[in-house]
This record gives sequence, C-alpha cells and structure tokens, in this order.
Amino acid sequence: MDIIDFLIDEEVTILEAMERLDKVAKKVLFVVREGHFVATITDGDIRRWILKKGNLDAKVKDIANYSPKSLFEEDKNKAKKYMRKHSIEALPIVDKEKNILSVVLWNDEEIELKRNLDVPVVIMAGGLGTRLYPYTKILPKPLIPIGEIPIVEHIMNRFNQSGSEQFYLVVNHKKNMIKAYFNEIEKNYIVDYVDEDKPLGTGGGLSLLKGKIHSTFILSNCDILIEEDYEKIYNYHKKENNLITMVCSLKNIKIPYGVIEISETGEIKEMKEKPELSFFTNTGMYVVEPKVIEELEENQSVGFPDIVEKYKSSREKIGVYPISENSWLDMGQLDEMEEMRRRLEK
Repeated sequence: MDIIDFLIDEEVTILEAMERLDKVAKKVLFVVREGHFVATITDGDIRRWILKKGNLDAKVKDIANYSPKSLFEEDKNKAKKYMRKHSIEALPIVDKEKNILSVVLWNDEEIELKRNLDVPVVIMAGGLGTRLYPYTKILPKPLIPIGEIPIVEHIMNRFNQSGSEQFYLVVNHKKNMIKAYFNEIEKNYIVDYVDEDKPLGTGGGLSLLKGKIHSTFILSNCDILIEEDYEKIYNYHKKENNLITMVCSLKNIKIPYGVIEISETGEIKEMKEKPELSFFTNTGMYVVEPKVIEELEENQSVGFPDIVEKYKSSREKIGVYPISENSWLDMGQLDEMEEMRRRLEK
C-alpha cells in the first residue's frame, strides 16, 4: 500500500471518499489541498453525515475534520504512544510545510485492539435457499462452502473474533446436517440449536428463544457477511437507545439506458443519460433488544422487516447504521455467491 492511497482531495464527493476508504481499509483518509495535508475524514464522519440526511453528492470539505492529528518527523518515535492516547488507526508524519512524508499504522503485533463484544448472536439458518438451487438440493444454505469452510462458519468466526461466544442457530431445512457439522468441528464458542417445526420466517423463529435471551443481541441472516467493526455498531445502538438498529449498506446502481421523464402534457420533461442511483438497503443484520423476543406471538410466521415496521408504526426508536457497499458480502444468489467466494479467497 502506498501513501497516495490514503490521500484524497477536499473537492471530491463523499461517495468517492467511501470508495477510497474501502480500498485502504483503515477507516481514515488524509485530505489534501494543493498537495498539503489539511484535514482527515473517517468512516464515522461520513456515517454521521448520512444519518443527518446529508447529501451524498456533498464534497469532502463539507464534513472533514480540519483540526487533524499529525506528528513531525523528529517526533516519529512517539507515534505509537500518540496513536494509543488518541485512539487513531493511522497517523501522518509531516514536514513543516504539511507535506505527508509517511503514514504510521497500527501494528497488530505491538498494539492489540481489545475486543469485548460479548453478546449473543442469533442466526436464521432454517430457510430452503431456493435462490441457490441446485446447491441447496444437496446442502442446507448455511453449509454451502465459501473457500474451505461454510458461509455460516465464516459469520460465526467474525463475531467470535469480536468477543461473542454464544450462538443460537434457528434451524429447519436439513437441520440434522447443520447440527452434525458443528458437533464435529473444533470451536471455542457455544452453539445452541432452535428447531422450527414449521417455517416461521426471519422474525417468527425468534419466538422460540423466549426465556433464553435476556440481553441485547445481534440477529443475522445466514448468507451475509458484514466486514465492519461490530463493537462500533453495538455501541452506536446502545448510545442511541434504539430498540432495533438495522445495518444498511450503500448500493450504487448504474442504469445502462437513457432515462426519460415525461411531463403531464406528454412532452420530455428531463433526460438523464445512464444515471447512477445511490441508496441504502437492508443487509439482514440487526442489533436487537430482548423485549422484541418476549413480545412476539408464538408459532406465527412473520418476517423481521415486518416486525421492524410494526415497532416503527408504534413510534419505538428504530435506528440505522450505514456501511459502505464493499462492507457487505451477500451470497443470496449464485452470481453474488461467486463474488463473495472470490473476495474471501483473495
């Protein structure tokens, strides 16, 4: 990785900044004006802007932090201590003219970030996986391999790395295969199974957990991976005092045609050549309070988005945690599964 990967001009758009943040995977970029370091912009800055309904076409300069942290070359030996003190992942080393000479990064061997996300994780693993036929004629969707291990094990390993040790798998279709797999592998976490006698949807299956979960928990589909800091998502949920926080991913779709808007008189009102649409979509991961489980009707099929809508209508606090497009891996369809496999194997 080169220093230039961390640099971004203050005149570019927030969407471009999000793409660059995905590329460097260090959650921070250094903003330059005529080549000189003037500010920083982080994934947190962008997230706060989005949640305040800021325009995605806005410029980096509209939200960047113009009081950034940096050290001069002669103080470079203090970088690790300085980064620990200010909880930053990357620190620019500059000269007197504010030219960036180098970037000091966290060294995982020297500074280990503590992970304390000890919350239960519920994974909906009972679906038929019809969109992934013929794979799911042989295997249940959670056991479809991505690389050397099944998708659901990838998901559990990510949460386990963040500190979670208790997992609940809501199972139905080919459930004995799922149980046999996890009973045979070595693991440093606990897996409990919740049997659906009939399909109850992504929300109804939670009613089977009544009396088992008494704390804030994470709910996830079994065919997605979220490459984000789970502890940050959890802390945001608690800070905002949400009943449910939905993790939503930016999606950019380019329409391959010229789009025509017609006026009331039948004339062309506006023409847009191959427009690009940007919007946020539900990833299938949520942070949820246990009240939701206790208030569910038993043995009633319902999707979790319908549960979200019900609480939203009754004015409960439902939050959104936005992430970038590249932070969401989805294997719900065959072409997306191949993309997930390619990225994880890389």
